[in-house]
Amino acid sequence: MLEGVMEGVMEEEKAEPSLRERKKQAMRQRISDVATGLFVERGFDEVTVAEIARAADVSAMTVFNYFPRKEDLFLDRIPQAVEMFTQAVGKRGPAESPLAALHALAFQLLDQGHPLGGLHDDFPHFWRIVVDSPALRARAREGVEELEEALARTLAETAPDLPDPHLAAVMTVAAYRSVYVTTVRRMLAGERVAAVMDEHRARLTAAFDALEGVFGTG
Repeated sequence: MLEGVMEGVMEEEKAEPSLRERKKQAMRQRISDVATGLFVERGFDEVTVAEIARAADVSAMTVFNYFPRKEDLFLDRIPQAVEMFTQAVGKRGPAESPLAALHALAFQLLDQGHPLGGLHDDFPHFWRIVVDSPALRARAREGVEELEEALARTLAETAPDLPDPHLAAVMTVAAYRSVYVTTVRRMLAGERVAAVMDEHRARLTAAFDALEGVFGTG
């Protein structure tokens, strides 16, 4: 019993970030917020890292310590996307299939209005900046590849009955992206969330149902 209690305490301590880690997270978020404000105001390609550093009252080296590339200042949620998708699969329940776990995550993000999968009438401002910048579009494509590779590794490790983890990962990310991008294009054309939400949900469900038909329970 004592061993179980200690394990629970250790897990809780591991889950709770230290003060130093919280300070690092706060600094990272502050730099990203400052950068995003400048990008929205002037456009991504018109803002330099030196200007971001001055506005955030840090050195350019500090900016690069948190964000290896300028593009990562704006597309700062790529690591979070990788973590959320792989954890959904890796920490799913014993009776839950990988696709069911990812399906649940997709709707959780949508219901929360999360930037990684939700819809909000203010989001087109963000998407327009990405569309207008070749550098951001290229980084977004790299982010998709990073997500595919990480998801494929997690599927291979946790779903041994899945015949082709890499193909499953690529098709899952592609299906999710296709549904989301189609809705984004409608919103960029002027439609509001209320007009697209029901169809977005239906297409998301249809996409995961199709994937389940191809890959089964995994």
